[in-house]
Amino acid sequence: MKHIYCISGFGADERVFGKIDFNNNDVHFIQWKIPEKRESIQSYADRMSKEISHPNPILIGLSFGGMMAIEMAKLIPVEKVILVSSVCCREELPFYMKLTSALNLNRLIPMKPYPILEQLENYNLGVEDKEQKKLLKEYRNHLNLQYSNWAIDQVVNWKNEWLPSNYIHIHGTKDHIFPIKDIKHPDYVIKNAGHLLLMNNAGEVNEIFKKELL
Repeated sequence: MKHIYCISGFGADERVFGKIDFNNNDVHFIQWKIPEKRESIQSYADRMSKEISHPNPILIGLSFGGMMAIEMAKLIPVEKVILVSSVCCREELPFYMKLTSALNLNRLIPMKPYPILEQLENYNLGVEDKEQKKLLKEYRNHLNLQYSNWAIDQVVNWKNEWLPSNYIHIHGTKDHIFPIKDIKHPDYVIKNAGHLLLMNNAGEVNEIFKKELL
């Protein structure tokens, strides 16, 4: 039995993993924390890593959680890092995020939920049903603004160039957050899958996990 630690996407929790079969392994979910003032992503990753109590775990990170998993893998020995709907380095960030970083747009505009943008956000995330809309609305309603401003800033300004030797990348062809054209070497490409492929394409992800979590 392996020890698996999962990190959800921006502002989310373990419910996004609700349809995933971890093949009877020991699974833990690391919750997002409120960042300290001007905290670096390295310091934050160190705090997240302190919740890992087993040697050489497998880290599974969704979206921003994948970026955090890589930062954590710099600090502790891991058996494997699995990225889902994420990026592995700055090179894979889409142009609009790099532009946001260059112009400091995220620091000029408060990073908080805007009801008028919900429909567009749901489209970009690949929301497919009312239950997903309800879940995302709940996430938005409980989103801590200190966390959201910090997290967006860390994403668009991520400078990482280091890659773990043992990472696996799963990505969908219809991901609007991190478009597949910017992903250099995905190990598994799921056709017609969007950013929420853990929920909408769980069957295909579970087949991948049968091999990768052995």
